[in-house]
Amino acid sequence: MTTTTLNSLARASSAYLRSAMHQPIQWHEWGEEAFATARAANKPMLLDIGAVWCHWCHVMDRESYDDPEVAAIVNEHFIAVKVDRDERPDIDSRYQAAISAVSGQGGWPLTAFLTPDGKPFYGGTYFPPNDGYGRPSFKRVLLSIAAAYKEKNGDVVEQAKMVETAIAQAESFAGRGGRVSASVIDAIEKSAFRMFDPQHGGFGQAPKFPHPSALDLLIERYARRAEDDESKSPSRSELRNLIVTTLEHMANGGVYDQLAGGFHRYSVDERWVVPHFEKMCYDNSELLKNYVHAYQATGSEFFAIVARDIIRWMDEWLSDRERGGFYASQDADISMDDDGDYFTWTLDEARAVLTEEEARVAALHYDINEIGEMHHNPAKNVLYVRAPVEEIARRLSLTVERVNALLDSAKKKMYAARLERPTPYVDKTVYVGWNSMCVSAYLEAAKVLGLDGARRFALRSLDRVLAEAWKPQHSSSGGAGESPAATQGFPTQESGRLLHVVAYSDPKAEHRDVSGLLDDYAATTLACLDAYEATADLSYFKFAQAIGNAMIARFFDTVSGGFFDAEPAAEGTSLGVLATRRKPLQDSPTPAGNPMAAIALTRLHHYTGEAGYRDKTEQTLEAFAGIAEQFGIFAATYGIAVLHYLENSVQVVAIAGGESQDAGDALTRIASVPFAFNKSVIRLNANQAVAGNLPPALAATIPNLPELNSGKSFAVLCSGFSCQPPITGPAELGRALESALKKEG
Repeated sequence: MTTTTLNSLARASSAYLRSAMHQPIQWHEWGEEAFATARAANKPMLLDIGAVWCHWCHVMDRESYDDPEVAAIVNEHFIAVKVDRDERPDIDSRYQAAISAVSGQGGWPLTAFLTPDGKPFYGGTYFPPNDGYGRPSFKRVLLSIAAAYKEKNGDVVEQAKMVETAIAQAESFAGRGGRVSASVIDAIEKSAFRMFDPQHGGFGQAPKFPHPSALDLLIERYARRAEDDESKSPSRSELRNLIVTTLEHMANGGVYDQLAGGFHRYSVDERWVVPHFEKMCYDNSELLKNYVHAYQATGSEFFAIVARDIIRWMDEWLSDRERGGFYASQDADISMDDDGDYFTWTLDEARAVLTEEEARVAALHYDINEIGEMHHNPAKNVLYVRAPVEEIARRLSLTVERVNALLDSAKKKMYAARLERPTPYVDKTVYVGWNSMCVSAYLEAAKVLGLDGARRFALRSLDRVLAEAWKPQHSSSGGAGESPAATQGFPTQESGRLLHVVAYSDPKAEHRDVSGLLDDYAATTLACLDAYEATADLSYFKFAQAIGNAMIARFFDTVSGGFFDAEPAAEGTSLGVLATRRKPLQDSPTPAGNPMAAIALTRLHHYTGEAGYRDKTEQTLEAFAGIAEQFGIFAATYGIAVLHYLENSVQVVAIAGGESQDAGDALTRIASVPFAFNKSVIRLNANQAVAGNLPPALAATIPNLPELNSGKSFAVLCSGFSCQPPITGPAELGRALESALKKEG
């Protein structure tokens, strides 16, 4: 019996690193030990950055890193380091910038060659095992780099210095400041329409990514535009066409899982038909918001159906139903030999599980043929909506109701059959920032669509983050609601601390306390504010303020404004290029940290009236104002942050009197109908409307209302920091809210 010798990644925590523990490469995790080994041996470093969901990472693992010949070359000439980009996005972002500067390439796997102190001098992405694809074989690259390091070391060091300079300039944005202006919204709209594919929807050509932040911005602009206002460019009808065309084509395409729900990461073609099959929690959280908001803006029930379907998939596949928490991703493949085989169908596979009539209808609807779309197996079909139900009914002389019934039964049978197949790996790691994005999306869907189960699970998931990943301050002074004026500069003993990982996928893996990044703090502050608005539980507001204050203390640049993506390391302790400071502005594809932080601080300002929050929002937005327009749709979250900053908040506080809870619910529902970034809705019972149970801005007005003693339900509409007289009728509240949003929009 042979025994497999495991490398040091057997001690790693991340699923991606642990998947390589059997490889003959002498892998190291990122850390001082790897760098010390490289310096002592004077060997260059091979850095592999990938993810457990990444198809080409698995391909390169099988073709090269599992190969004993490749391993012999690597182990002799290099110190090899493997990094999980989900676990350490701070490492990934810097080396992506470096390799892009060297080769013009980016993505995963990222293959970088570094000096012993971690400075990159050459790299690329996927390297094939043999010469081909216009790329040299990986063995040839390894031997050439090893020879160059020994024989032309001066050139290598010089190249590394040039690359380091390029990284430093990549996202510093020094000297790119300006005044905050709504003109960036116009620039993003123009960029979106310039890239819009009017035939298939979406932006640009193949490969096609969804760009949910850009879609959300455009949906909100459409929703806020008066129905009879066609004078602005783009017009209201043009905005609607872009939104509806894009969201309908995406949801009817193969990029959407027609059986289980949920979106794959992107489409390899311009028609949204053939996806890259991995499914990410953050794509689905942000697209869930898109479909909820599109339902609010257009009234199309189709968008509400898609939103509920996304939740169905996330509930089933990406949720820890026992403890709370959203899992990170589902892989695309079962093995190296397939490409989405779990998700795709041959005609014979479909016929084997369906009746003849069901198969005929399903084949027409989903375009299931003898020849499908997959290159590795031409018989495999990606399911996408080719023929609408009405057309099938006409062609087969059936009623629409009968076709719908046949399709419904066919979907259930095909999904049940699919569940019998070997299932792609689900990475059950719970990342703080992504989890918080899912919490916010679920709470938004629950509010608009009346989904109490989604609301409960979102709150349980947030509670788990706050219990396990938030390490509050231990100082006797200050507290959860301390002023931002007390949190200037770099972290102090009084600042709470947020982790990046709540739990790892493998229960046998040791838990690591990976420090939270700006994205984690910003997304969790927003999730806590969303939870406060969903529950009126002041503890969530206090958590939002505490985490927001810690974000300021740990990441804010007090000299030039804006937030760094990671905390500064102690002098002389940063490894590789981690000393390079980054201020994330672009959505890639998750919302960028700086505009997310700005939105969080704007919302905290609305609830507290504290000028410090608004000042830091202004400084953050000003830091990028001179350059943001050039990024077009990739600066969409920045555009959303500008709208939050420039517009007064419109708050609806619905108060349910003791005798009229239903009336309070009716007021809350009518206030939740319109979509606007600057609108918030909170429902209180009359006994909750006391000063000690409200944020400062609301505590100054709500407890003093004489109507609190009437026993009746009413709503208060506040804009900026002034409130209108109480309103008791839902119709009247709807009109007043429409007027307030029109005034502020």
